[in-house]
Amino acid sequence: MRPVSASAAGHLRAGGSSRRVIRTMIGSMAAACTFSNVSAVNVSQKTASQRPASEKTASGTSASSPLGSRLRASGRPASLALSVAVASAAVLPALAAGPAAALPRDDKPAPSASPGAPGKPSNDPPPADMSKVGGDQLGQAGTQVRLGPGAPVLPKDVTGRSWIVADAESGQVLASHNAHWRLPPASTLKMLFADTVLPKFPRDQQHTVTPADLAGMGPGSSLVGVKPNLSYSVHDLWLGVFLRSGNDAVHVLASMNGGVPKTVQDMQAQADELQALDTRVVSPDGYDMPGQVSSAYDLTLFARSGLQNKDFREYCSTATAKFPGAEGKDKKRETLEIQNTNRLLTGDLGLTPYKGIAGVKNGNTTNAGSTFTGVAERDGKVLLVTVMNPAPGESQAVYKEAARLLDWGFAAEGKVTPVGELVPPKSATAGTGTGSGSAQGSAKNRTGQAAAAKGESGGIGIALGVAGGALVLVAGAIFLLNRRWPIRKR
Repeated sequence: MRPVSASAAGHLRAGGSSRRVIRTMIGSMAAACTFSNVSAVNVSQKTASQRPASEKTASGTSASSPLGSRLRASGRPASLALSVAVASAAVLPALAAGPAAALPRDDKPAPSASPGAPGKPSNDPPPADMSKVGGDQLGQAGTQVRLGPGAPVLPKDVTGRSWIVADAESGQVLASHNAHWRLPPASTLKMLFADTVLPKFPRDQQHTVTPADLAGMGPGSSLVGVKPNLSYSVHDLWLGVFLRSGNDAVHVLASMNGGVPKTVQDMQAQADELQALDTRVVSPDGYDMPGQVSSAYDLTLFARSGLQNKDFREYCSTATAKFPGAEGKDKKRETLEIQNTNRLLTGDLGLTPYKGIAGVKNGNTTNAGSTFTGVAERDGKVLLVTVMNPAPGESQAVYKEAARLLDWGFAAEGKVTPVGELVPPKSATAGTGTGSGSAQGSAKNRTGQAAAAKGESGGIGIALGVAGGALVLVAGAIFLLNRRWPIRKR
């Protein structure tokens, strides 16, 4: 598959007021692979009478109109909507042109690149007593799901050591497996890095990189190709973080933020604010370090928080972009084309872009194995999924398993009883008592943490690929994300 020109991707626009929804409906020009292969697992079934009424998804928007309607339900949470404009057929010639220069697309460090690591993921079983943040059932080991009448069974071929499927709007957790198991996060931890640091610098700010900025990167780190003594915009650096998972770009931004130790401290504070209490930050880039852990639950919180920021949404959904390269003798900079390593967004290596995918971040290290958090929209429903460390038997397993879980989540809408919820930040619940599960889980998490311590964009909600020489639009252009607390202005 040939990389798609960045000019072919749609451009992100923030929606209007916090209670106005702007939607642009775009149909699919070709069907995308949905990996809908499901079978029975040992789960509990609940009847409809046992299921509590769930929150309704905001609606009332014409599917044929680019303009949305005002949310009418009283007491609805503040909402954020994105409208995506897709490039016209005039971009097709650009798709036929190869990149000026290509970078390797392997996000995995060398086997020796894990300080203090045994060289392979641990095979230890999940702890019997995990955090209960978000609900008691989320603290239980094994698969947690409550199927109602007509609900599809979970896919049998999901081997991730930990995973979660949640409604991005209501925060309801539809199903999970060892949701609070503390595991190495790999580059999915960059979601927390971005949620913490991205709001601090304007995207057009220029920074000349020094050798000190790049110091301290682990051997075998994934790189975008940042060079010392050259200038880069903050926008360029964030493209390097999200598309190439560039640890070099992370270290430069961390240096701008006051250095790696301060950035780690800031990230830990942000994790605590989000009630992501399974997380212990040691390196800002997710590189394998002793004691650095997170969980499928926490990674999903990071994604949900980051997606409130329009720049975060743009970067995590960008398929391809131009990145400044070396400086020639004539003082002119060459341009490199970089492609997102998120295979559900860009396809390749036997995968088709997932219908409705809109980001967010993948990772792969020796200790963590493969990790992935994704967000996708279908028929007005927005789901978040995180998969950590699937078995190595299947090629590109982390993406295929995430796609199967997303398929299940969309099919299970309204047919399952939630097993928990994604809690809001502390600042949104101070004095309100709405952060269910957080109080009882806090002390338990702290104990566990102590133990762990011993440019162009490809618009959100779309993915473009070339298959058989044809342009394939594989996702709708709607992306609506509601929080259960007021959206913070950034």
